[in-house]
Amino acid sequence: MSKVYFSKTITPEKVAQLYELVGKKLPGKVAVKVHSGEKGNQNFLGPDFWKPVIDQVKGTVVECNTAYNGARNTTEKHLDLFKEHGWTDYFDVDLLDAEGPDLELDIPNGKKIKKNYVGKNIENYDSMLVIS
Repeated sequence: MSKVYFSKTITPEKVAQLYELVGKKLPGKVAVKVHSGEKGNQNFLGPDFWKPVIDQVKGTVVECNTAYNGARNTTEKHLDLFKEHGWTDYFDVDLLDAEGPDLELDIPNGKKIKKNYVGKNIENYDSMLVIS
């Protein structure tokens, strides 16, 4: 049975504390998957909020370009948005699919999807913390 941790307090420090409670250490080079935020939208948790936990795991912020039009669908625009939203003030940023081709991952016994396509830079990491 899995444990679930809950807190009524939502602060950067509380998130870091909850991560510690999980008791799992991420080995090697750590990718931290975030949502960089859409242009013009402030309804996302930004780099100042996530800084304590990203620092705690010594992570590199990672994201992928979007498949739909907007400010995150090309590497150039997406990196500009990361800068605009302050991510590059705190962290190294790696767009996993900045340069192709994508990495193809087989899905054994997949009922609908037989392959998953991911940014090839994912191979540069040993662990991933998803906080998006």
